[in-house]
Amino acid sequence: MTKLWGGRFTKSAEEWVDAFGASIPFDKELVEEDIEGSLAHVKMLQKTGILTEEESEKISGGLKTILDKAKNNELEYSVQNEDIHLNIEKFLIEEIGPVGGKLHTGRSRNDQVATDMHLYLRKHTEDIMSEMSHLQEALLKQASEHVETIIPGYTHLQRAQPVSFAHHLMAYFWMLERDYGRLTDSLKRLNLSPLGAGALAGTTFPIDRHYSAELLGFDGIYENSLDAVSDRDFILEFMSASSMVMMHLSRLAEEIIMWSSQEFKFIELDDTFATGSSIMPQKKNPDMAELIRGKTGRVYGNLVSLLTLLKGLPLAYNKDMQEDKEGMFDTVTTVKGSLKIFAGMIETMTVNTDVMEKETHSDFSNATELADYLASKGMPFREAHEVVGKLVLVCIQKDIYLLDLPFEYYKQASTLFEDDIFEVLKPKTVVARRNSAGGTGFEQVKKAIALAEEKMKEK
Repeated sequence: MTKLWGGRFTKSAEEWVDAFGASIPFDKELVEEDIEGSLAHVKMLQKTGILTEEESEKISGGLKTILDKAKNNELEYSVQNEDIHLNIEKFLIEEIGPVGGKLHTGRSRNDQVATDMHLYLRKHTEDIMSEMSHLQEALLKQASEHVETIIPGYTHLQRAQPVSFAHHLMAYFWMLERDYGRLTDSLKRLNLSPLGAGALAGTTFPIDRHYSAELLGFDGIYENSLDAVSDRDFILEFMSASSMVMMHLSRLAEEIIMWSSQEFKFIELDDTFATGSSIMPQKKNPDMAELIRGKTGRVYGNLVSLLTLLKGLPLAYNKDMQEDKEGMFDTVTTVKGSLKIFAGMIETMTVNTDVMEKETHSDFSNATELADYLASKGMPFREAHEVVGKLVLVCIQKDIYLLDLPFEYYKQASTLFEDDIFEVLKPKTVVARRNSAGGTGFEQVKKAIALAEEKMKEK
């Protein structure tokens, strides 16, 4: 088969060489974007007088026919035609005849593929942001129902202070809000058109790049043709933001895995998001959370792979850049799927409030409250810290907790203690009193939820 670019070649590559160099097995993912870009290009070619109205209508009609076939999975792509661009051009020429060859006037595959990826990533970034909003809504719903549900808070995975379960969930809401902001900001740089930059130097044809950019919904054009065809910053920025999304999901996945274990029993996942064991009939494994935790690594890998690919490339286009697509496709699929799965997990999980409450009575996470109590009565905090530490030691020796310790021990430790101390030590009181801005106090949590709900209305 003669290549569309084969005029200066005297021999053809062997089939296995063609197969190695072809990108069609994966860049066929861009078929709709490639045709969308071509439709805009041909309309621009007519506007500028490069194509006649008749030629433009014939080419546009052929492209729309091919698009319908693509949507119905009726296209048979050929490795011999290398990539999505040449495959579609071949289909077009077969559909409408030699006039189809005029479509490529004033452009190169270099600016064409860059345009395709801008279109693809813009669409999928918006889809990912939508899935992110669904997860935020799920977190908000659970948080709204559990403002006064108390859970042990941890540092170093050791019991630290009791917190509102809603407060814990809302921490992830705000992480995702930052992720949403990063993706929103990335669209400013993503939504530029490279179409018409040619192979690297522009074109002699009187094209109108601003018009084709407008047709495709871009905010503007790349001002430098070399930059237009060699830039992959927009993919790197997307992958970087995606890596942070996955890092946040992985952290929450780790907690979901722990909370659903026999040792914690804080939550139970819906059966839809768990699996069983082939040998142990009692098992209910949090496999979806574990998979998301695991898939985080592949998203990181895609970012590092593209950074490494680009680090030594001279301007403008190099064949190395064919390797930019599979990681991008994989990141889109992984992040979108992970967000969707997580929203379902959060929406349907059962929160075992009784277990959480029992656990907050079975630790020393209210010890800081004792130190604050003494400090509020004038004792230097460092001295109060030591007094409370000694009381905790007494409790450990007696195998009891601070709420179980007789009042006489408190009076022996400091005359500043009064009989209101047992009310102060109740986990619910401990949480409610943490009323500083952004704290876990119930009133602060309600304010945070209200603010978050306003944020969601803006999207």
